[in-house]
Amino acid sequence: MSGHTDNSIVIDAPMDLVWDMTNDVESWTTLFSEYSVAEIIERRGESVRFRLALHPDENGKVWDWVSERTPDPVSRTVRSARVETGVFKYMALFWEYTEVEGGVRMRWVQDFEMKPIAPINDEQMTARLNTNTAVQLQLIKEKVEAAAALKLAS
Repeated sequence: MSGHTDNSIVIDAPMDLVWDMTNDVESWTTLFSEYSVAEIIERRGESVRFRLALHPDENGKVWDWVSERTPDPVSRTVRSARVETGVFKYMALFWEYTEVEGGVRMRWVQDFEMKPIAPINDEQMTARLNTNTAVQLQLIKEKVEAAAALKLAS
């Protein structure tokens, strides 16, 4: 078995602003509520290798990992994968940005499989990711729309 999530949100902001803000990995600790660290390790062309860390969980454990992300500004898509997989056998992500009525539809797809040693299985992680992704997408929407309103006002 493997896990799969497919979530999206429409952000009422110009494409370039949505693209720039959501692909600025260094700012992810302010864009997302879940990250305490977003550290760039290496850049190669459009690709960036980076470390993310979550805020401590209820037991005080900090989960962190290294991922690589390659945005394609022409197709307005991003492919990403965990390099240090941790409790995952693999984790691949795909982001897609599409101009729609009302703004930009940002779609976030995650495909993964948990290792047998993981504290939860694929089905449980799918539910956890679907719940958290909705929260994060709403936060991103609010922050990008606020930035767009500020630009419009100035």
